[in-house]
Amino acid sequence: MEIVVRFADTDAMGHVNNAVYLTYCEIARIRYWTDITGEPIALGTAGAESLILAGARITYRAQAFHGEIVTVETRASRIGRSSFTLEHRLLACVQGEEPRLVAVSESILVRYDYASALPVALSPAYVAAIEGYEGRRLRGASS
Repeated sequence: MEIVVRFADTDAMGHVNNAVYLTYCEIARIRYWTDITGEPIALGTAGAESLILAGARITYRAQAFHGEIVTVETRASRIGRSSFTLEHRLLACVQGEEPRLVAVSESILVRYDYASALPVALSPAYVAAIEGYEGRRLRGASS
């Protein structure tokens, strides 16, 4: 997924603010889920099942700047009973130049039932969709 860095994404130092990188990962993980499973992220919480973010980790490698293009590469690395892990590589460059690694991140997502306020198992169809897209078995994998 490609994102053009907006001026509003930068801070007083002139580079992309650290928190914005997590927003870029959020955009990528929502796109990943909807593209792979065909299910949109539920709007609101009225009795819906959807995903919640249980954890996020990020390591910064270099700066990105206004006007550059950030490409977020996303892949699933593990599927549990009700959760799965996505890994993200964020690369930045000016159009036509060689991209450079600016951050790596990991997101842990949980299938969540807002009516019962409890995690629920990922359906076999969702597991099959993710594993089919990734081309490998991920249920029970550690990485």
